[in-house]
Amino acid sequence: MRLVRGVRSAALLVALGLVVAACGGDGGGGGGGGTGGQAAEAKKVGMVYDIGGRGDKSFNDSAYAGLEAAKKEQGAKIAAKDVEPNPDGSNRKELLDSLADDGYGLIFGVGFLFSEDIAKSATESPDVTFAVIDGFDDLCLQEGKNLVCLGFKEQEGSFLVGAAAALKTKSNTVGFVGGLKGDLIKKFQAGYEAGVKHIADRDGKTIKVLVDYAGNTPEAFRNPAKGKELALKQIGNGADVLYHASGGTGAGVIAAAAEKKKYVIGVDSDQSLTASPTEQKWILTSMLKRVDNAVQQTIASYVGGTLKGGIQTFGLKEGGIDYAQNEFNKDLLGDIPTTLDDLKQKIISGEITVPDKPQA
Repeated sequence: MRLVRGVRSAALLVALGLVVAACGGDGGGGGGGGTGGQAAEAKKVGMVYDIGGRGDKSFNDSAYAGLEAAKKEQGAKIAAKDVEPNPDGSNRKELLDSLADDGYGLIFGVGFLFSEDIAKSATESPDVTFAVIDGFDDLCLQEGKNLVCLGFKEQEGSFLVGAAAALKTKSNTVGFVGGLKGDLIKKFQAGYEAGVKHIADRDGKTIKVLVDYAGNTPEAFRNPAKGKELALKQIGNGADVLYHASGGTGAGVIAAAAEKKKYVIGVDSDQSLTASPTEQKWILTSMLKRVDNAVQQTIASYVGGTLKGGIQTFGLKEGGIDYAQNEFNKDLLGDIPTTLDDLKQKIISGEITVPDKPQA
């Protein structure tokens, strides 16, 4: 429970204690089993989405998919609730604390923008475990603390789709459109550029990578108009394959590519599965950031009583990163997957090390 509570919350706890005593409960917490054949109490899992909320066809939707998969896997063992912040995300901490006050024992903050708020909530609610996706705080470095920082090796998946872009381009010019310009999205850029260069060097040619960012504020992740503008600019400069890492802004990138009949690479989720029929024809693949797997695995550890605070990183080896193959892009990819799967194994084995920062 949070360290600071109102009279109303305290009264509720007293009342609940009296009910448990009257029913002959053993007073155990944490969803432990009761006596006399009583079913174990469901463990409560909460999730607060990033800006854009559910329906972004990308990052948030992947987190939601993980929550839904966990509900199917765990059944009655968990009770889940997911909530969306205000459009500007100003009530992130309020939502985190509300879930903590309501007895949720594991609470996810979806996105690095939660980092500061979720660290404060974890400090104020020491008996609640918080998990921040893509976020980081020094609290994650302190043994025994209740904050889990879930990170990904986005550069590894971006390397694979960069190789795909290099294999697909006819103009020898490809593009990258990022959302908020910062260290996180630069990992996508770094991997993409490295993948393009790997194929270009192998084949003895030069491939140019055009790079643009939608902005320096969180708005850069939910501005499709800006995404379309940047995509059209890159296409005008010769790019015939575009990769975006820009959340909801990517809808504009995909729309522009389809309009101009150029190939585009999605991000986070398999974006061809939620695209229009016209757009599906031009989505070469998507860099899959398996937030769903990370969420599902974290919940399973929580239910099993093995979840600990700290840093967890998901890459190709851990099943946290991949590229999309499906009925829509099978013909578009052709024999490209043969090369990508070989590169995947070389990354997993350590033969290829992918940079996480753009090369100067």
